[in-house]
Amino acid sequence: MIEAGQNPEQVTRILFQDFPTWMLVSFYVVAVLAIAVFVYGCYAQVRKYARGRSVSEKGLWGGIKDMIEAMLTHRTIRRRDSAAGRNHALIFFGFALLFIGTATITLEYDILEPIAGIKFWYGSFYLWFSLVLDIAGAGFVIGLLYMMYRRKWLALPKLDYRRPDRVPSDPDYGRDWYRMEDWLFLWALVLLGITGFMLEAARLVWLQADPTVWDYRWWSPVGAIVAYGYKALGLTPMGAGELRIGLWWFHGLLALTFIAAIPYTKAKHIFTAMASLAVRDAKPAAHLPESDLTAKKVGAESITDFTWKQLLNLDACTKCGRCHEACPANATGFPLSPRDLVLTLRELSNATLEGFRLPPQDALAAIGDGVNQVRPETLWSCRTCAACVEICPVGVEHVPIIVEMRRALVDASEMEPTLQKALQNIHNKGNSLGENKRKRPGWTKKLDFEIKDARKEPVDVLWFVGDFASFDPRYQRVSQAFARLLHHAGVDFGILYEAEMNAGNDVRRVGEEGLFQHVAEQNIETLEACDFNRIVTTDPHSYNTIRNEYPDFDGVFEIEHASAMIQQMLASGQLKPSKTFDARVTYHDPCHLGRLNKGFEPPRESIRMLGAELIEMERSRDNSFCCGAGGGRIWIADPTDKEKPSENRVREAAKIEGLDVLVVNCPKCMNMFEDARKSTGNEDNFRVMELIELVEECMDFGEGSGAVAAEEQRAADAAVPGVQ
Repeated sequence: MIEAGQNPEQVTRILFQDFPTWMLVSFYVVAVLAIAVFVYGCYAQVRKYARGRSVSEKGLWGGIKDMIEAMLTHRTIRRRDSAAGRNHALIFFGFALLFIGTATITLEYDILEPIAGIKFWYGSFYLWFSLVLDIAGAGFVIGLLYMMYRRKWLALPKLDYRRPDRVPSDPDYGRDWYRMEDWLFLWALVLLGITGFMLEAARLVWLQADPTVWDYRWWSPVGAIVAYGYKALGLTPMGAGELRIGLWWFHGLLALTFIAAIPYTKAKHIFTAMASLAVRDAKPAAHLPESDLTAKKVGAESITDFTWKQLLNLDACTKCGRCHEACPANATGFPLSPRDLVLTLRELSNATLEGFRLPPQDALAAIGDGVNQVRPETLWSCRTCAACVEICPVGVEHVPIIVEMRRALVDASEMEPTLQKALQNIHNKGNSLGENKRKRPGWTKKLDFEIKDARKEPVDVLWFVGDFASFDPRYQRVSQAFARLLHHAGVDFGILYEAEMNAGNDVRRVGEEGLFQHVAEQNIETLEACDFNRIVTTDPHSYNTIRNEYPDFDGVFEIEHASAMIQQMLASGQLKPSKTFDARVTYHDPCHLGRLNKGFEPPRESIRMLGAELIEMERSRDNSFCCGAGGGRIWIADPTDKEKPSENRVREAAKIEGLDVLVVNCPKCMNMFEDARKSTGNEDNFRVMELIELVEECMDFGEGSGAVAAEEQRAADAAVPGVQ
């Protein structure tokens, strides 16, 4: 590798070759100042996070392994945008290798050699070092140039910072400073990469007469190509030497300026994104944190009411717009963008928490109509479907942040009257529809068998029915069908009759933490008084909170969703369909079953076992588009001048040629889609059916079973009573 007769120690690069002493002193003075600015900036950020509330240490850093895996594979960045992921990987790994290279040189030049006389940056090590960094630098620049092309010429809507919760006359509508920051960030890095190669090439031309330099030029392939370009333009060794000095200072000052600016600019995401992924909750939307009901105030009305972890989340956001693109509220014209909400709180945090002293309390307010404040209508637009949380590549947990702010609004009684009425109904009558408790088991009267009362006798399976499955006339038919399936399969099951209360999932997500804890404790007390082995429910919302949140209140139960139980019964032969479901169907993943609890496969397996032709919608599984009912929105009337998320979803289903049935797996989805099918003009084009109804239609239960045939369902009552 090293040519005969050459000293390996001379095959290296002398950093300050031919530099006068004043240049060296000046460089180190500037470097120390840059590092000091960087260190203070880091201190200011840590001080800012420390002004947030503490957070439970339980499982806090459990995501370090996932963070490392995400960082090395770039899986969270490649999802749904593979080109951006590939090019970000070039930037990330290129930057990392260049940083390691610079640190390695500093280690030898400034520490090991002066103190211990240790040298290693020469000979074969230096040549391989140079080759690796040249390749890394080329990838680094290529990735940055693509990001420039993507931002300028692709003009992706998700990179447009105009806010849906503001109007053009508002001072913070366009956020032009973010575009400027993005471009400065990209140009700074591109210039660092390009001037590095130009500097390398200038040195090669300057020292072309030295065989320990020129003979090894192709170990720096990009630099060598640029050097030949210089020579073709007539650059002499003397001219290259002068160019080297100018480029050296430009490149060095740019690098030091970038380092100093990291804690104050977008560049901080280099650190905050990794930290955010490391402390990410395993179930950030399925399991919300408890609120201390004994505290003077509940929720987050001020920026200091958020935890340090949430303040870190705000800084981790890279403004990529994936949450903005995935949000059903934003997609249908509601004044909410998860990204813009995070950026608003970040701006408030930076403006108020980075200084030596906190400003007056009024300046810390996070909710309001002012600049750096989130408006209440923005918070109430959220469906808590977690599409934003699920797609965020850096682990930002938007839903817990929104719910904390909702808790403050509810604590101040600032909510829609219909929402307040629903919450009152749950408190007074145990259900959101305001029905008498004694009517809860009324749907069972149309069955030709009795369902056991799990309060009075042991059962194997306790069926937690839920509000809509008990009181909604359309979904009562589904409940009856599921009861017939369980009875036919010989399952020993029972229900709680009038003792069952709303499970509280959506109560918690609208921000009424006190009521949630009340109904959770009441249901847990009732369940613990019963003798059963496991719980089943047809309601994904109840399934989610009983599975993930009741254990916080010592309510630990084995629970499964009805779709999983049906799949098991079909597979085991407990249910034996007498005919196939000969139709083209598509399946809608409910947010609380699919995205929040990964229940993707059982419903699809059941559909296939029934013989139906399953055609997936464009947005499915973890990318499923919310029906719009979650987060308490089913209790709040949608504006008539805006498209409803359910209508958006039904139109997506209608694009499937020859579609016969839109299959749902949730009472709230059924309610929303039945209405949307009519309002979008698709009433005669396809049916909306529960998975349970598909199974029953394939069973031979005989006349009087209550199964809804296709023509009967088409002629069923037009409107399904709801709360919208």
